[in-house]
Amino acid sequence: MAHTAMSGNGTTAGDDPLQTAVWRLRSRACWADAAALLQPVTASAALQRAALLVERCLYTEQGWPEAEDALRTAEALAHSDDERGAAACERGQLAYASTLHGVRDRADEARAALGRAAALIAPGARGRALLDFRRGLLAENLAQAPQAARAAYRRAHAGATAHSDPLLLSFTWRHLAGLALREGELAEARHGFAESLRIREELGYLVGTAPALASLADAEVEPEASRLREEARRLYQLLGGVPTWLARQLTPPAATA
Repeated sequence: MAHTAMSGNGTTAGDDPLQTAVWRLRSRACWADAAALLQPVTASAALQRAALLVERCLYTEQGWPEAEDALRTAEALAHSDDERGAAACERGQLAYASTLHGVRDRADEARAALGRAAALIAPGARGRALLDFRRGLLAENLAQAPQAARAAYRRAHAGATAHSDPLLLSFTWRHLAGLALREGELAEARHGFAESLRIREELGYLVGTAPALASLADAEVEPEASRLREEARRLYQLLGGVPTWLARQLTPPAATA
């Protein structure tokens, strides 16, 4: 998410009331309603609105034209390097989501946009951690390069820690744990997945809690795995089948003879 000049991001007491309202809607998968609260008259508001609608695409596989329109507005209003870099980062994420979900292959656009963002966002800046995370997503899921992905996730993890960004930490914990699980490092995977789940529950990030539960289930043994998966399924249904891609992970394995 792009950060605005307003106080906080809505996850803690004392944050700007508008940001609190946006966060509550976002965390409950109501991205369009959250975006409607933001008037895209400044670069920061336009970037935050675009980020919400890009996130909706990733979680629901819908709303692509609205995200494109919001992103073009944010790009037009961006003037500083940080603003242009944040807009490029969202452009890369939208192209990544389109490619990941098979809407249209925009992998080259995603790489180019994140490359532009890297040239604009200063090392150590708050937005750099999110950029590193997204470059890790490209490396893991589009380039099939887990070592490069791990390095990017670790940079993102360090940046999120330095800038006290717990939501991003929940993502880096989860994706580092996913790589550990692929390599058979079960203890490391369980720890990372558990940390991701803990943070999301503490933040009230409901739309991200079901994926965290399902991921932890993949690293657990029975009967705990089934309990976690059932809890994830309940939340998934509560949110109307969001995120869409979680359905595959929650489908029970086929019976064998």
